[in-house]
Amino acid sequence: MPHRILLCRCLHEAGAALLRARPDVELVTLDGPDRPQFLQALSGADAVLLWLERLDAEALAAAPRLRCAARLGVGYDTVDVAACSARGIPVMVANGTNDLAVAEHAMMLMLAVAHRGPQGDRAVRAGAWWGTEGPGICELAGRTVLVVGYGRIGARVARYCQAFHMRVLVMDPAFHPARIAADGFVPVRDLHAALGEADVVTLHCPLTPATRHLMDAAAFAALKPGAILVNTARGPVVDEAALLAALRSGRLRGAGLDVLEAEPPPRDSLLLAEPNVVLSPHNAGSTEESLARMARQAARNLLDALDGTPDPAMMVNPEILRRG
Repeated sequence: MPHRILLCRCLHEAGAALLRARPDVELVTLDGPDRPQFLQALSGADAVLLWLERLDAEALAAAPRLRCAARLGVGYDTVDVAACSARGIPVMVANGTNDLAVAEHAMMLMLAVAHRGPQGDRAVRAGAWWGTEGPGICELAGRTVLVVGYGRIGARVARYCQAFHMRVLVMDPAFHPARIAADGFVPVRDLHAALGEADVVTLHCPLTPATRHLMDAAAFAALKPGAILVNTARGPVVDEAALLAALRSGRLRGAGLDVLEAEPPPRDSLLLAEPNVVLSPHNAGSTEESLARMARQAARNLLDALDGTPDPAMMVNPEILRRG
């Protein structure tokens, strides 16, 4: 019997070709299935490649044959890892495939807010022309940036900010301060104290109980007035009600957001009406090059797991390999 792999969206040809080349694999492709379609398709799947679908206890109960769960990306907050581990199911992610794309996107949002790029574009198209004094444009050079999260993406953003001649603070409890200092950055442990120094805050931490609403009302109150917030991590890391209050009070110069608490946002979302917010549709990691890399790695992850040789470096739960 062939291995049946469920793809929850059309996969880039770079990865699809690897899967089609295997004669022992049967592909079932859905394009953004709703919940009933997803659960029904899972019933016969040996492996699944997830996009935004939630693999929780209900979904696992509907998937008696499942031997691998892979994400087309590096985040896994939509996957019940503990439940997968209890069944011995490897949870695979495409580590190292989109960090360059997301880091570049974070810098784009940072620059777009600082230089008011979208506002300038809209003004010119509307027939307006700004005066030479500039409408609140600011430079990044000489300013202090706080990078929250020092994984592949955060570390790359820190280097990019350094190249822009910014003073770089880094906060990540998973890294020893000496390691961060050795890389040429200023390690910080106290978030609120660091926020008081930051002209720019850029978020690159995973969503966990500890980081949910990390940027809350108290954090915005501690933030240096006139600062910029960039979030390319996960929407719920920021309390959007507190963000709106900070924007409207003028405490925050602006925000660049690739992720939101509700995706897509409801049409009546108050953030959509904020002139100093630059939004993108959670596509920071979706460059053509990144999509090809993610697809290739996701395909390899699926095949390796089905062959019984999952790469521990790509596993969220490598401890299940030690069970013997």
